[in-house]
Amino acid sequence: MSGYNKRFIYFICLVSAMGGLLFGYDWVVIGGAVKFYEAFFGLGGSPVLQGIATSAALVGCMFGALTAGALADRYGRKPLLILAAVLFTLSAVTTGLFNVFGGFCVARLVGGVGIGIASALSPMYIAEVSPADVRGRLVSLNQMTIVLGILAAQIANWAIARPDVGGQIDVWNIETGWRWMFWAETLPAAAFLVMSFFIPESPRWTALHQREEEARSVLSRIGGKAYAAGELAAIAASVSDAPEHKATLKELFRKRYARILVLGIFIAVFQQWCGTNVIFIYAQEVFAGAGYSVSEAFLNIIVTGIANVIFTIVALQVVDRWGRRSLMLLGSGGLALIYCVLGLCFRAGVTGIVMVLLTVAAIACYALTLAPVTWVLLSEIFPNRVRGIAMAVCTFALWVGSCTLTFAFPSMNASLGCSGSFLIYAGICLVGFLFFLRFCPETKGKSLEQLENEL
Repeated sequence: MSGYNKRFIYFICLVSAMGGLLFGYDWVVIGGAVKFYEAFFGLGGSPVLQGIATSAALVGCMFGALTAGALADRYGRKPLLILAAVLFTLSAVTTGLFNVFGGFCVARLVGGVGIGIASALSPMYIAEVSPADVRGRLVSLNQMTIVLGILAAQIANWAIARPDVGGQIDVWNIETGWRWMFWAETLPAAAFLVMSFFIPESPRWTALHQREEEARSVLSRIGGKAYAAGELAAIAASVSDAPEHKATLKELFRKRYARILVLGIFIAVFQQWCGTNVIFIYAQEVFAGAGYSVSEAFLNIIVTGIANVIFTIVALQVVDRWGRRSLMLLGSGGLALIYCVLGLCFRAGVTGIVMVLLTVAAIACYALTLAPVTWVLLSEIFPNRVRGIAMAVCTFALWVGSCTLTFAFPSMNASLGCSGSFLIYAGICLVGFLFFLRFCPETKGKSLEQLENEL
């Protein structure tokens, strides 16, 4: 990053990526709390109610993602990041307060709206302020903060939960422990809220809204006056044929964007349907199927979280060298193989450390490839003119995929067991591998405007 203001770039990218940190925490904390609030609300024996509890936030994610693009195109990226921070803080406080199942679900839904906004806006904002040659690494910072949020939730769950008593869940966990798991999110949510006031608006958004001097000022702070002039010229050229800069869904669904929109939606949905997120959200059930108690499962969950962080760090180093297409092929093909072995081991009744190692291998493969590269590709492949609304549509599709995956797993696991579930995920990953082999482009090292001309 020689020639760039690294301190300024990393500051604004890391603040934006705090949306990812809260996204990761809010999304996974429920995996540790699930057994406790299910006992508190009396959800045991009802896969439908269990699915509603875990997917309530995901419904909010869909709404947040769908509205984020249009609002961000109209009001800017920064106000929406601030709104996401407000919703995270509100949800963190209220989720643990409710003694009524309906109120609990509403609070989770509010947090989900924050996740949906942050998941759409954080990578897009980072892509729009990042120089082309390091954009993959910087957008992957968002995934790095997501996995740190996941690990923080896993550690908080482990630290807060009291050990089993005589093979039974400690009553304190059922009455109070699960509440503190959600309340622990309040501090980072408040920090994100405060810090989000100190980042600038996206220079590409301000340039597209005739605020050229504001855009020039931010771009000059990033890379100097010559860099700012070059970027502004490229932005102007990319929209020179479109005097009206307000994009609409009708325009996005025109034939000229059809191929790239289908690609974006497939990438987004596949990241969820590949099945790895089941391990995060239903980790206790997965490890219970491998023969572990609740207390042992918490420790194994932290092991998967550490592997997630380590391989995300590796991804930061290779995403701009190996390329996006290669990593998507590696991830889909690798997971197809791992899930096939995992499903057969569940069917054969294998338990213990072998199952932990296979689970960690799946997490590592996902963290190195599909998890970060999905967000990088989605933030790169769309033109400046429709990027906000296109990112919203794809992120909405991602959360539809996540919601259906999360809601379906309890019933699928009850009827097919972990073996059948993971063999299905292996088949989905094989389909993804074949799709990426045929349709996924390589985007590394190219400016957003260059990609617009090519794609």
